[in-house]
Amino acid sequence: MSFIFVLVVGLFAGTLSGIIGTGSSIMLMPVLVYQYGPKQAVPIMAIAAVMANLSRILAWWREVDWRACAAYSVTGIPAAALGARTLLALPSHAVDVSIGLFLIAMVPSRHWLARHDLKLSLWHLAVGGAVIGYITGIVVSTGPLSVPLFLFYGLSKGAFLATEAASSLGLYVSKSVTFQQFGALTPDVALKGLIAGASLMSGAFVAKRFVLKLDADMFRLVMDGIMLVAGISMLWNAMHSP
Repeated sequence: MSFIFVLVVGLFAGTLSGIIGTGSSIMLMPVLVYQYGPKQAVPIMAIAAVMANLSRILAWWREVDWRACAAYSVTGIPAAALGARTLLALPSHAVDVSIGLFLIAMVPSRHWLARHDLKLSLWHLAVGGAVIGYITGIVVSTGPLSVPLFLFYGLSKGAFLATEAASSLGLYVSKSVTFQQFGALTPDVALKGLIAGASLMSGAFVAKRFVLKLDADMFRLVMDGIMLVAGISMLWNAMHSP
């Protein structure tokens, strides 16, 4: 029954993240913690995230911006491995507060950039990849952080979903390999990650038909809402964590 519960939540989370580009880890992680405990939940989610990003790449393969992906990944992959190594050393409370404030600030920042017709370059993606990659190694999900980065670069809808997923894939593979080297990714944990990931993958293909119908302006408004909710949620968790 626990596997069925994870699959149902994973399918819903995969569909939502397939539409907006993030949210699967935020939704699925509490379920994994409840079912398997926090020590297993983090590496399980890392495996599931690899599969979720792979599914978005397959769903939108022709729209991947490989130059943007390379710029982000070349710094993000080693940074994710470094972040995973220091996972237990950093206070999660401070990380939650910082990310929450960042996400909330990104909403007015995106509109300001849009009004001034400013866009990020490949160099900005490389710098962002290093910072976000390191944080990805430490926390469960940094999808809300990479979302504004690729939106500011000028991507939208399928191109955004595919490129963000392709860029994040290398980071989560790096994180998973680091967990494996430290003995946290056992065969049992890997199997649970594959089960959770399978449901996320299915959701990505369900979501494609909805994304194709979304107007670009509506897509950006949905993203604003998601970033606000994610930021407030992280601040809430930080205030109520021991």
